[in-house]
Amino acid sequence: MRNAYIINTNLTHNPNCEQKMIQQEKCAAYYSPWKHYISLIRPNDLVFLYSNGKGIIARGIATGIVETADYENNIEEEHYMELSSFVQLDTPMEAAVITRTLQQIDPKFSIKFNQTMIALPDLFASHLWRVITREHISSSRLPSASL
Repeated sequence: MRNAYIINTNLTHNPNCEQKMIQQEKCAAYYSPWKHYISLIRPNDLVFLYSNGKGIIARGIATGIVETADYENNIEEEHYMELSSFVQLDTPMEAAVITRTLQQIDPKFSIKFNQTMIALPDLFASHLWRVITREHISSSRLPSASL
């Protein structure tokens, strides 16, 4: 089974972080302890990029290779991973819609979105991936690897 993660784009603290994640098709976390959580992501894990106030704005499949970069003049304070099959959503999937979608699997399921990284069980992640494919991405923009 693959794992899945919702990664916050850090929009609140630095809008450039979100822009770089989209442009460079990657997920990232900054400073300790959050930067170290990127190493939990394994090859082929599903990754959803979450923007505060918007919802899920993009998704991709993890390469499993953690890289580092300097951030705000601090050495290696950004840990990131490139994402394959990366797609921006046509319209963001808002937090309430994410919750409703996941509650189709388990009505009692809930998420606290005020975290850098949220792990999702495989069943929930696969369902979320399919719903995003069907309702938030035009078919002409889909890469070949869509669950």
